[in-house]
Amino acid sequence: MDFNERETLLRKKVIEAAVQYYQEVHRVKNEAKFKEGDTIPYAGRVFDEKEIINLIDSSLDFWLTTGRYAKQFEEKFAKFLGVKYCSLTNSGSSANLLAFMALTSPLLGERRVKRGDEVITVACSFPTTIAPLIQYGAVPVFVDIELPTYNIDCSLLEEALSERTKAVIIAHTLGNPFDLEVVKDFCDRHGLWLIEDNCDALGSKYFYKGDWRYTGTIGDIGTSSFYPPHHITMGEGGAVYTNNALLKRIIESLRDWGRDCWCPSGKDNTCRRRFDQQLGELPYGYDHKYTYSHFGYNLKVTDMQAAIGCAQIDKILYFVEKRKDNWAKLRDALRGLEGYFILPEPSKNSDPSWFGFLVTVREDAPFTRQEIIHYLEENGIQTRMLFAGNILKHPCFDGLRMEGSGYKVVGELKNTDYVLNNTFWIGVYPGLTEEMLEYVIKKFYDFVSQRGGA
Repeated sequence: MDFNERETLLRKKVIEAAVQYYQEVHRVKNEAKFKEGDTIPYAGRVFDEKEIINLIDSSLDFWLTTGRYAKQFEEKFAKFLGVKYCSLTNSGSSANLLAFMALTSPLLGERRVKRGDEVITVACSFPTTIAPLIQYGAVPVFVDIELPTYNIDCSLLEEALSERTKAVIIAHTLGNPFDLEVVKDFCDRHGLWLIEDNCDALGSKYFYKGDWRYTGTIGDIGTSSFYPPHHITMGEGGAVYTNNALLKRIIESLRDWGRDCWCPSGKDNTCRRRFDQQLGELPYGYDHKYTYSHFGYNLKVTDMQAAIGCAQIDKILYFVEKRKDNWAKLRDALRGLEGYFILPEPSKNSDPSWFGFLVTVREDAPFTRQEIIHYLEENGIQTRMLFAGNILKHPCFDGLRMEGSGYKVVGELKNTDYVLNNTFWIGVYPGLTEEMLEYVIKKFYDFVSQRGGA
Protein backbone atom coordinates (compact mmCIF):
# COMPACT_ATOMS: atom_id res chain seq x y z
CA MET A 1 0.00 0.00 0.00
CA ASP A 2 1.53 3.30 -1.06
CA PHE A 3 1.34 6.58 0.86
CA ASN A 4 -1.74 7.93 -0.95
CA GLU A 5 -3.68 4.71 -0.44
CA ARG A 6 -2.73 4.67 3.24
CA GLU A 7 -3.78 8.30 3.67
CA THR A 8 -7.14 7.61 2.01
CA LEU A 9 -7.78 4.58 4.21
CA LEU A 10 -6.90 6.42 7.43
CA ARG A 11 -9.06 9.40 6.46
CA LYS A 12 -11.98 7.07 5.82
CA LYS A 13 -11.59 5.41 9.23
CA VAL A 14 -11.44 8.74 11.07
CA ILE A 15 -14.54 10.03 9.28
CA GLU A 16 -16.44 6.79 9.92
CA ALA A 17 -15.66 7.09 13.64
CA ALA A 18 -16.88 10.69 13.67
CA VAL A 19 -20.10 9.70 11.91
CA GLN A 20 -20.66 6.98 14.51
CA TYR A 21 -20.19 9.60 17.24
CA TYR A 22 -22.80 11.79 15.54
CA GLN A 23 -25.27 8.91 15.33
CA GLU A 24 -24.84 7.79 18.92
CA VAL A 25 -24.55 11.20 20.55
CA HIS A 26 -25.80 14.19 18.57
CA ARG A 27 -28.65 12.42 16.77
CA VAL A 28 -29.89 10.81 19.98
CA LYS A 29 -29.98 14.24 21.65
CA ASN A 30 -31.66 15.87 18.66
CA GLU A 31 -34.34 13.19 18.40
CA ALA A 32 -35.24 13.17 22.09
CA LYS A 33 -38.97 13.70 22.55
CA PHE A 34 -40.02 17.05 24.00
CA LYS A 35 -41.57 17.06 27.45
CA GLU A 36 -42.90 19.94 29.51
CA GLY A 37 -40.08 21.59 31.40
CA ASP A 38 -37.60 21.23 28.55
CA THR A 39 -36.20 24.47 27.16
CA ILE A 40 -37.65 25.63 23.86
CA PRO A 41 -34.80 27.62 22.28
CA TYR A 42 -35.36 30.71 20.20
CA ALA A 43 -32.83 29.27 17.71
CA GLY A 44 -30.19 26.59 17.34
CA ARG A 45 -28.04 24.47 15.07
CA VAL A 46 -29.73 21.90 12.83
CA PHE A 47 -27.27 19.47 11.28
CA ASP A 48 -26.60 15.83 10.43
CA GLU A 49 -23.60 13.64 9.63
CA LYS A 50 -22.78 15.62 6.47
CA GLU A 51 -21.55 18.61 8.48
CA ILE A 52 -19.45 16.26 10.64
CA ILE A 53 -17.95 14.58 7.57
CA ASN A 54 -16.97 17.90 5.99
CA LEU A 55 -15.58 19.28 9.24
CA ILE A 56 -13.37 16.24 9.86
CA ASP A 57 -12.31 16.09 6.22
CA SER A 58 -11.21 19.71 6.34
CA SER A 59 -9.43 19.34 9.68
CA LEU A 60 -7.43 16.40 8.34
CA ASP A 61 -6.22 18.59 5.46
CA PHE A 62 -4.86 20.89 8.20
CA TRP A 63 -4.88 23.79 5.77
CA LEU A 64 -6.75 25.74 8.47
CA THR A 65 -7.09 29.12 6.76
CA THR A 66 -9.31 29.87 3.75
CA GLY A 67 -8.97 27.06 1.22
CA ARG A 68 -10.84 24.66 -1.04
CA TYR A 69 -14.03 24.54 1.02
CA ALA A 70 -14.19 28.34 1.20
CA LYS A 71 -13.92 28.57 -2.57
CA GLN A 72 -16.61 25.91 -2.95
CA PHE A 73 -18.94 27.72 -0.56
CA GLU A 74 -18.49 31.09 -2.25
CA GLU A 75 -19.35 29.56 -5.62
CA LYS A 76 -22.38 27.62 -4.33
CA PHE A 77 -23.73 30.54 -2.32
CA ALA A 78 -23.39 32.99 -5.20
CA LYS A 79 -25.19 30.53 -7.47
CA PHE A 80 -28.00 30.06 -4.94
CA LEU A 81 -28.54 33.82 -4.59
CA GLY A 82 -28.08 34.54 -8.29
CA VAL A 83 -25.22 37.00 -7.85
CA LYS A 84 -21.83 37.21 -9.53
CA TYR A 85 -19.59 37.51 -6.49
CA CYS A 86 -19.57 36.19 -2.93
CA SER A 87 -16.77 36.88 -0.45
CA LEU A 88 -16.66 34.82 2.74
CA THR A 89 -15.72 36.47 6.02
CA ASN A 90 -15.62 35.54 9.69
CA SER A 91 -18.99 36.95 10.85
CA GLY A 92 -22.08 38.86 9.79
CA SER A 93 -20.78 41.86 11.71
CA SER A 94 -17.55 41.70 9.72
CA ALA A 95 -19.66 41.42 6.57
CA ASN A 96 -21.41 44.68 7.50
CA LEU A 97 -18.06 46.29 8.28
CA LEU A 98 -16.62 45.26 4.91
CA ALA A 99 -19.78 46.32 3.05
CA PHE A 100 -19.75 49.81 4.50
CA MET A 101 -15.99 50.35 4.42
CA ALA A 102 -15.98 49.32 0.75
CA LEU A 103 -18.05 52.46 0.10
CA THR A 104 -15.25 54.59 1.58
CA SER A 105 -12.64 53.39 -0.92
CA PRO A 106 -10.85 56.07 -2.96
CA LEU A 107 -11.36 53.79 -5.96
CA LEU A 108 -15.01 54.93 -6.00
CA GLY A 109 -14.08 58.52 -6.77
CA GLU A 110 -16.81 61.09 -6.12
CA ARG A 111 -19.25 58.42 -4.94
CA ARG A 112 -17.07 57.34 -2.01
CA VAL A 113 -18.43 57.95 1.48
CA LYS A 114 -16.26 60.47 3.30
CA ARG A 115 -16.17 61.37 6.97
CA GLY A 116 -19.12 63.62 7.73
CA ASP A 117 -21.23 62.20 4.89
CA GLU A 118 -24.67 60.92 5.85
CA VAL A 119 -26.20 57.46 5.70
CA ILE A 120 -29.93 56.86 6.14
CA THR A 121 -30.82 53.98 8.45
CA VAL A 122 -33.06 52.98 11.37
CA ALA A 123 -32.43 52.93 15.12
CA CYS A 124 -34.44 49.73 15.58
CA SER A 125 -31.64 47.45 14.44
CA PHE A 126 -28.72 45.28 15.40
CA PRO A 127 -25.82 47.47 16.55
CA THR A 128 -23.28 46.24 14.01
CA THR A 129 -25.48 47.40 11.15
CA ILE A 130 -24.61 50.97 12.05
CA ALA A 131 -21.45 50.66 14.16
CA PRO A 132 -19.07 50.85 11.15
CA LEU A 133 -20.61 54.20 10.14
CA ILE A 134 -19.96 55.75 13.53
CA GLN A 135 -16.51 54.23 13.89
CA TYR A 136 -15.51 55.66 10.52
CA GLY A 137 -16.98 59.10 11.13
CA ALA A 138 -20.00 59.03 8.83
CA VAL A 139 -23.27 60.38 10.20
CA PRO A 140 -26.19 57.95 10.60
CA VAL A 141 -29.55 59.60 9.93
CA PHE A 142 -32.22 57.68 11.83
CA VAL A 143 -35.83 57.42 10.72
CA ASP A 144 -38.75 55.58 12.28
CA ILE A 145 -40.17 52.18 11.43
CA GLU A 146 -43.67 50.96 10.65
CA LEU A 147 -45.78 48.39 12.47
CA PRO A 148 -46.59 45.55 11.96
CA THR A 149 -43.75 45.02 9.42
CA TYR A 150 -41.10 46.50 11.76
CA ASN A 151 -39.30 47.94 8.72
CA ILE A 152 -38.27 51.45 7.68
CA ASP A 153 -41.02 54.03 7.18
CA CYS A 154 -40.31 54.90 3.55
CA SER A 155 -42.42 58.06 3.70
CA LEU A 156 -39.54 59.65 5.65
CA LEU A 157 -36.82 59.00 3.08
CA GLU A 158 -37.11 62.31 1.22
CA GLU A 159 -37.13 64.25 4.48
CA ALA A 160 -33.97 62.42 5.58
CA LEU A 161 -32.15 63.31 2.35
CA SER A 162 -29.52 66.05 2.34
CA GLU A 163 -26.72 67.16 0.04
CA ARG A 164 -24.35 65.00 2.13
CA THR A 165 -26.38 61.77 1.88
CA LYS A 166 -24.35 59.02 0.23
CA ALA A 167 -26.02 55.73 1.15
CA VAL A 168 -28.90 53.83 2.70
CA ILE A 169 -28.08 50.90 4.98
CA ILE A 170 -30.92 48.89 6.51
CA ALA A 171 -31.76 45.33 7.51
CA HIS A 172 -34.71 43.13 6.57
CA THR A 173 -36.20 42.86 10.04
CA LEU A 174 -36.26 39.24 11.27
CA GLY A 175 -36.54 38.09 7.67
CA ASN A 176 -39.32 40.47 6.62
CA PRO A 177 -38.13 42.42 3.54
CA PHE A 178 -38.32 46.20 3.69
CA ASP A 179 -39.98 47.95 0.74
CA LEU A 180 -37.17 47.37 -1.74
CA GLU A 181 -39.07 48.88 -4.65
CA VAL A 182 -39.43 52.24 -2.93
CA VAL A 183 -35.99 52.24 -1.29
CA LYS A 184 -34.13 51.15 -4.43
CA ASP A 185 -35.97 53.74 -6.55
CA PHE A 186 -35.08 56.42 -4.00
CA CYS A 187 -31.42 55.40 -4.10
CA ASP A 188 -31.33 55.27 -7.90
CA ARG A 189 -32.93 58.71 -8.27
CA HIS A 190 -30.45 60.31 -5.89
CA GLY A 191 -27.32 58.35 -6.79
CA LEU A 192 -27.05 56.63 -3.40
CA TRP A 193 -25.51 53.30 -2.49
CA LEU A 194 -27.82 50.66 -1.00
CA ILE A 195 -26.54 48.03 1.41
CA GLU A 196 -29.01 45.31 2.38
CA ASP A 197 -28.21 43.80 5.77
CA ASN A 198 -29.57 40.35 4.94
CA CYS A 199 -28.19 38.63 8.03
CA ASP A 200 -31.64 37.67 9.36
CA ALA A 201 -33.31 37.11 5.99
CA LEU A 202 -31.48 34.43 4.03
CA GLY A 203 -33.99 32.90 1.61
CA SER A 204 -36.47 35.79 1.77
CA LYS A 205 -37.76 36.94 -1.60
CA TYR A 206 -39.11 40.21 -2.95
CA PHE A 207 -41.08 40.74 -6.15
CA TYR A 208 -39.00 43.34 -7.94
CA LYS A 209 -39.57 44.55 -11.50
CA GLY A 210 -41.52 41.49 -12.53
CA ASP A 211 -39.31 38.84 -10.88
CA TRP A 212 -39.02 37.17 -7.49
CA ARG A 213 -35.49 37.87 -6.26
CA TYR A 214 -33.68 36.97 -3.10
CA THR A 215 -33.19 39.80 -0.64
CA GLY A 216 -29.60 40.96 -0.47
CA THR A 217 -29.29 40.88 -4.27
CA ILE A 218 -31.24 44.02 -5.23
CA GLY A 219 -29.05 46.65 -3.57
CA ASP A 220 -25.39 47.26 -4.36
CA ILE A 221 -24.16 44.96 -1.59
CA GLY A 222 -25.81 42.30 0.56
CA THR A 223 -24.54 40.70 3.77
CA SER A 224 -25.24 37.41 5.56
CA SER A 225 -24.41 35.90 8.94
CA PHE A 226 -23.71 32.24 9.65
CA TYR A 227 -23.71 32.45 13.45
CA PRO A 228 -25.48 29.38 14.96
CA PRO A 229 -28.96 30.96 15.38
CA HIS A 230 -29.08 32.02 11.73
CA HIS A 231 -30.68 30.31 8.72
CA ILE A 232 -27.51 28.31 8.05
CA THR A 233 -24.41 28.15 10.19
CA MET A 234 -20.70 27.52 10.12
CA GLY A 235 -20.27 28.45 13.80
CA GLU A 236 -18.85 31.89 13.13
CA GLY A 237 -19.01 33.23 9.61
CA GLY A 238 -20.52 35.71 7.21
CA ALA A 239 -20.61 36.70 3.57
CA VAL A 240 -20.64 39.84 1.44
CA TYR A 241 -22.09 39.65 -2.06
CA THR A 242 -22.49 41.93 -5.03
CA ASN A 243 -22.77 42.06 -8.81
CA ASN A 244 -20.25 44.90 -9.00
CA ALA A 245 -16.71 43.72 -9.88
CA LEU A 246 -15.06 46.84 -8.45
CA LEU A 247 -16.90 46.51 -5.13
CA LYS A 248 -15.92 42.84 -4.98
CA ARG A 249 -12.27 43.77 -5.48
CA ILE A 250 -12.45 46.41 -2.73
CA ILE A 251 -14.29 44.10 -0.31
CA GLU A 252 -11.68 41.37 -0.68
CA SER A 253 -8.81 43.84 -0.40
CA LEU A 254 -10.23 45.14 2.89
CA ARG A 255 -10.87 41.58 4.11
CA ASP A 256 -7.32 40.47 3.26
CA TRP A 257 -5.19 43.10 5.08
CA GLY A 258 -5.90 45.81 2.49
CA ARG A 259 -3.58 44.23 -0.03
CA ASP A 260 -3.72 45.07 -3.72
CA CYS A 261 -2.89 41.48 -4.68
CA TRP A 262 -5.81 39.12 -5.26
CA CYS A 263 -3.97 35.80 -5.14
CA PRO A 264 -5.74 33.18 -3.00
CA SER A 265 -3.93 31.81 0.06
CA GLY A 266 -0.94 29.70 -0.97
CA LYS A 267 -0.84 31.04 -4.54
CA ASP A 268 1.59 33.49 -6.10
CA ASN A 269 1.72 35.72 -9.18
CA THR A 270 -1.89 35.31 -10.36
CA CYS A 271 -1.60 38.70 -12.05
CA ARG A 272 1.63 37.67 -13.83
CA ARG A 273 3.09 41.03 -12.79
CA ARG A 274 4.21 40.31 -9.24
CA PHE A 275 7.59 42.02 -9.69
CA ASP A 276 6.73 44.05 -12.79
CA GLN A 277 4.80 47.19 -11.75
CA GLN A 278 5.02 50.40 -9.76
CA LEU A 279 2.23 51.56 -7.41
CA GLY A 280 2.04 54.51 -5.02
CA GLU A 281 5.51 55.76 -4.26
CA LEU A 282 6.99 52.27 -4.01
CA PRO A 283 10.08 51.35 -6.01
CA TYR A 284 9.45 49.65 -9.33
CA GLY A 285 9.08 45.89 -8.98
CA TYR A 286 8.12 45.93 -5.29
CA ASP A 287 6.42 42.59 -4.50
CA HIS A 288 2.73 42.98 -5.43
CA LYS A 289 1.87 40.41 -2.75
CA TYR A 290 2.96 42.99 -0.16
CA THR A 291 1.48 46.08 -1.75
CA TYR A 292 -1.51 47.66 0.06
CA SER A 293 -4.21 49.75 -1.59
CA HIS A 294 -6.47 50.05 1.49
CA PHE A 295 -6.16 50.19 5.26
CA GLY A 296 -7.62 46.72 5.72
CA TYR A 297 -8.20 43.94 8.22
CA ASN A 298 -7.79 40.19 8.44
CA LEU A 299 -11.39 38.95 8.37
CA LYS A 300 -11.02 35.66 6.54
CA VAL A 301 -12.92 32.53 7.50
CA THR A 302 -11.19 29.21 8.25
CA ASP A 303 -11.67 26.33 5.85
CA MET A 304 -13.17 24.21 8.64
CA GLN A 305 -15.96 26.74 9.07
CA ALA A 306 -16.50 26.86 5.32
CA ALA A 307 -16.64 23.05 5.24
CA ILE A 308 -19.60 23.09 7.63
CA GLY A 309 -21.23 25.78 5.50
CA CYS A 310 -20.88 23.63 2.37
CA ALA A 311 -23.07 20.98 4.01
CA GLN A 312 -25.50 23.53 5.41
CA ILE A 313 -26.03 25.26 2.08
CA ASP A 314 -27.61 22.09 0.68
CA LYS A 315 -30.27 22.36 3.39
CA ILE A 316 -31.22 26.01 2.81
CA LEU A 317 -34.50 25.37 1.00
CA TYR A 318 -35.66 22.89 3.65
CA PHE A 319 -34.69 25.31 6.44
CA VAL A 320 -36.54 28.18 4.76
CA GLU A 321 -39.74 26.19 4.28
CA LYS A 322 -39.64 24.89 7.83
CA ARG A 323 -39.25 28.43 9.19
CA LYS A 324 -42.18 29.60 7.07
CA ASP A 325 -44.35 26.71 8.28
CA ASN A 326 -43.51 27.31 11.95
CA TRP A 327 -44.17 31.04 11.60
CA ALA A 328 -47.52 30.38 9.89
CA LYS A 329 -48.60 27.96 12.63
CA LEU A 330 -47.88 30.51 15.32
CA ARG A 331 -49.56 33.30 13.36
CA ASP A 332 -52.75 31.29 12.77
CA ALA A 333 -52.94 29.93 16.31
CA LEU A 334 -52.34 33.28 18.02
CA ARG A 335 -54.87 35.11 15.87
CA GLY A 336 -57.34 34.87 18.76
CA LEU A 337 -55.06 37.05 20.89
CA GLU A 338 -54.82 40.03 18.52
CA GLY A 339 -56.78 42.11 21.00
CA TYR A 340 -53.73 41.92 23.27
CA PHE A 341 -50.84 41.70 20.83
CA ILE A 342 -49.79 43.31 17.58
CA LEU A 343 -48.90 40.28 15.50
CA PRO A 344 -46.42 40.49 12.59
CA GLU A 345 -47.41 40.87 8.95
CA PRO A 346 -45.26 40.24 5.87
CA SER A 347 -44.40 43.27 3.78
CA LYS A 348 -46.19 43.85 0.50
CA ASN A 349 -44.67 41.99 -2.49
CA SER A 350 -42.59 39.78 -0.19
CA ASP A 351 -42.13 36.12 0.68
CA PRO A 352 -40.25 36.19 3.99
CA SER A 353 -37.89 33.55 5.29
CA TRP A 354 -38.61 34.30 8.92
CA PHE A 355 -35.89 34.51 11.54
CA GLY A 356 -38.35 34.79 14.42
CA PHE A 357 -41.94 35.55 15.41
CA LEU A 358 -42.42 39.12 16.63
CA VAL A 359 -44.96 39.96 19.32
CA THR A 360 -45.81 43.47 20.53
CA VAL A 361 -47.96 44.03 23.61
CA ARG A 362 -50.77 46.48 22.89
CA GLU A 363 -51.02 49.69 24.85
CA ASP A 364 -54.34 48.72 26.49
CA ALA A 365 -53.37 45.12 27.29
CA PRO A 366 -53.90 44.12 30.97
CA PHE A 367 -50.23 43.13 31.29
CA THR A 368 -46.77 44.32 30.32
CA ARG A 369 -44.04 42.85 28.16
CA GLN A 370 -41.99 42.15 31.27
CA GLU A 371 -44.80 40.09 32.76
CA ILE A 372 -45.32 37.88 29.72
CA ILE A 373 -41.65 37.29 28.96
CA HIS A 374 -41.03 36.35 32.60
CA TYR A 375 -43.92 33.89 32.37
CA LEU A 376 -42.66 32.39 29.12
CA GLU A 377 -39.07 32.12 30.34
CA GLU A 378 -40.21 30.50 33.60
CA ASN A 379 -41.98 27.93 31.45
CA GLY A 380 -38.87 27.18 29.40
CA ILE A 381 -39.70 29.29 26.34
CA GLN A 382 -36.79 31.47 25.33
CA THR A 383 -37.56 35.06 24.30
CA ARG A 384 -35.47 37.81 22.75
CA MET A 385 -35.79 41.57 22.34
CA LEU A 386 -35.86 43.05 18.84
CA PHE A 387 -32.11 43.51 19.17
CA ALA A 388 -31.26 47.07 20.23
CA GLY A 389 -34.90 48.22 20.15
CA ASN A 390 -33.65 51.79 19.86
CA ILE A 391 -29.86 51.93 19.59
CA LEU A 392 -29.88 55.61 20.61
CA LYS A 393 -30.98 54.64 24.12
CA HIS A 394 -28.01 52.33 24.77
CA PRO A 395 -24.88 53.17 26.78
CA CYS A 396 -22.78 53.11 23.60
CA PHE A 397 -24.65 56.26 22.53
CA ASP A 398 -24.18 58.14 25.83
CA GLY A 399 -21.26 60.15 24.52
CA LEU A 400 -22.92 61.05 21.23
CA ARG A 401 -26.14 62.05 23.03
CA MET A 402 -24.23 64.24 25.46
CA GLU A 403 -22.36 65.93 22.62
CA GLY A 404 -25.48 66.21 20.48
CA SER A 405 -23.47 65.47 17.37
CA GLY A 406 -22.37 62.58 15.18
CA TYR A 407 -25.89 61.48 14.27
CA LYS A 408 -29.27 62.87 13.23
CA VAL A 409 -32.89 61.92 13.85
CA VAL A 410 -35.60 62.76 11.33
CA GLY A 411 -39.03 63.19 12.90
CA GLU A 412 -39.99 61.24 15.99
CA LEU A 413 -38.97 57.64 16.59
CA LYS A 414 -42.39 56.87 18.01
CA ASN A 415 -42.76 53.31 16.75
CA THR A 416 -39.10 52.60 17.47
CA ASP A 417 -39.60 53.58 21.09
CA TYR A 418 -42.81 51.56 21.29
CA VAL A 419 -40.88 48.50 20.11
CA LEU A 420 -38.14 49.26 22.64
CA ASN A 421 -40.67 49.03 25.46
CA ASN A 422 -43.24 46.50 24.24
CA THR A 423 -41.83 44.07 21.66
CA PHE A 424 -40.17 40.66 21.90
CA TRP A 425 -39.86 37.60 19.73
CA ILE A 426 -39.82 33.83 19.92
CA GLY A 427 -38.26 31.19 17.71
CA VAL A 428 -39.39 29.58 14.48
CA TYR A 429 -36.16 27.72 13.66
CA PRO A 430 -36.29 24.29 11.98
CA GLY A 431 -35.44 22.40 15.17
CA LEU A 432 -38.84 23.19 16.72
CA THR A 433 -41.26 20.27 16.73
CA GLU A 434 -45.07 20.24 16.57
CA GLU A 435 -45.14 19.45 20.30
CA MET A 436 -42.95 22.44 21.08
CA LEU A 437 -45.08 24.81 19.03
CA GLU A 438 -48.29 23.53 20.61
CA TYR A 439 -46.77 24.06 24.03
CA VAL A 440 -45.76 27.63 23.16
CA ILE A 441 -49.26 28.42 21.87
CA LYS A 442 -50.85 26.91 24.97
CA LYS A 443 -48.67 29.00 27.27
CA PHE A 444 -49.64 32.20 25.45
CA TYR A 445 -53.32 31.43 25.95
CA ASP A 446 -52.76 30.30 29.55
CA PHE A 447 -51.01 33.55 30.37
CA VAL A 448 -53.69 35.76 28.83
CA SER A 449 -56.42 33.75 30.55
CA GLN A 450 -54.73 34.22 33.90
CA ARG A 451 -54.78 37.98 33.27
CA GLY A 452 -58.51 37.92 32.69
CA GLY A 453 -58.36 37.69 28.91
CA ALA A 454 -59.39 35.16 26.26
